[in-house]
Amino acid sequence: MFVAPIDRIPAGRSVLPALLLCIGTVGAVGAGGAADLPPLSHRLTVIEDPAPAPPLRLEDIDGVEHDLADLKGRLVLVNFWATWCPPCRREMPSMERLYQQFKERGLTVLAVDVGEDMDTVFAFTGQLDPAPTFPLLLDIDSSAAQDWGVKGLPTSYVVDPEGRVIIRAVGGTEFDDAAAVEQLLPHLPKP
Repeated sequence: MFVAPIDRIPAGRSVLPALLLCIGTVGAVGAGGAADLPPLSHRLTVIEDPAPAPPLRLEDIDGVEHDLADLKGRLVLVNFWATWCPPCRREMPSMERLYQQFKERGLTVLAVDVGEDMDTVFAFTGQLDPAPTFPLLLDIDSSAAQDWGVKGLPTSYVVDPEGRVIIRAVGGTEFDDAAAVEQLLPHLPKP
């Protein structure tokens, strides 16, 4: 499983070292095209002893502030990613499909870009099909990723309606695959 480590991105510094590491890893896998990337995972890791989610309050690319504390009662997928990370780009459409399928039943997706600015993230969204309709949050100084204990990208967490982290996914994940959906469905809020 390919995961781009973020511990090599000092807060407020260039992502170039991590980008070079990422490119080098992809190049080692194959010719560097998307078809050469390892397949996305379909399984999520259940956390045996759920703990309260760390605080998460960030602005999105439109300057709107989002606070995880305001989302109690909903199932929240918190995804840490970056535009330079191939598996992050690859899993993004599956998050949009999952969001479209279950947002009316109480699913929220918060995609937290780590270490990049608004212009970079905004330009990237135009390349996605389907384009994400969930909030793209900016963790410019990587402090949120550090608070959540993120060691590599992509890393995702599922926060239950009571605000506890119940599931983790490290590496590229196809979130709308039947196996992943089967793990998420029991945690959606009851109608």
